[in-house]
Amino acid sequence: MQNKRFVIASVVIVILLSVLVAGCTTTSPTVSPTAAPTAIPQKTTLTVFAAASLSDAFNETAAAFEANHTGVDVVLQFAGTQQLRTQVEQGAYADVFASASIPHLTALQDEGYVDNATAKNFTKNKLAIIVPKNNPANIASLSDLSKPGVKLVICAASVPCGSYTLQLLNKTANNSSYGADFKTKVMANVVSQETDVNSAVSKVALGEADAAFVYKSDVPKAMQDKVTTILIPDSINVLATYPIAVLKQSKDPQDAQAFEDFVLSSDGKAILTKYGFITT
Repeated sequence: MQNKRFVIASVVIVILLSVLVAGCTTTSPTVSPTAAPTAIPQKTTLTVFAAASLSDAFNETAAAFEANHTGVDVVLQFAGTQQLRTQVEQGAYADVFASASIPHLTALQDEGYVDNATAKNFTKNKLAIIVPKNNPANIASLSDLSKPGVKLVICAASVPCGSYTLQLLNKTANNSSYGADFKTKVMANVVSQETDVNSAVSKVALGEADAAFVYKSDVPKAMQDKVTTILIPDSINVLATYPIAVLKQSKDPQDAQAFEDFVLSSDGKAILTKYGFITT
């Protein structure tokens, strides 16, 4: 009987000890592994130096390119081609250089800044005359620019537009419709020589000049209701050729080449044509 009580007591003690041990033991909660944060893709920035006359066309070109290249942001810098060339020569960074004249790009090639295999002519342009909408000097044609008192704006000779203007005026000397002294009379009317063609457009749009030599493509939408464009006869006009190239310093030559290829594509040419450039 005593042994039986001892066994029962022992069993009770073991049960009590088990309960006490279980009560003092904490079970760690199951922790789900934390998912690694999703990496945000880093965008590539592509810097394009472009002639001021390309402003409207290249703004649309860049937007169309970015739509098909979601990892690339195109940063456009517009100025006179001669200014952009100087910036590159002084150490400014750019991936792509789009010039309004062949000589400025050729100079950069000679100085070793250009990947020569990428250099291509991509569009052309013609000069035109713009006058304010109210046309205070009553200018109807190129001939009228020689009238005394006309306030004329041109681009400086170092600017492609200015160089083309001088070439055009030189051609008039051999044309009986204008005469040998036509250039002299026109240059006597020049009141300002601008560092880029956009500045010339602005002066006419603001009524600060009676006329200006610009590119046919140069009147932006914002100013089209403020100026009138007068075409110049092809027999006198000068055809401006625009080259484009990837610079050797580009940190992303693949995307830089892709941008150039887009400019040269049918879609790129359609945009240029829309803004008055010649692509045929």
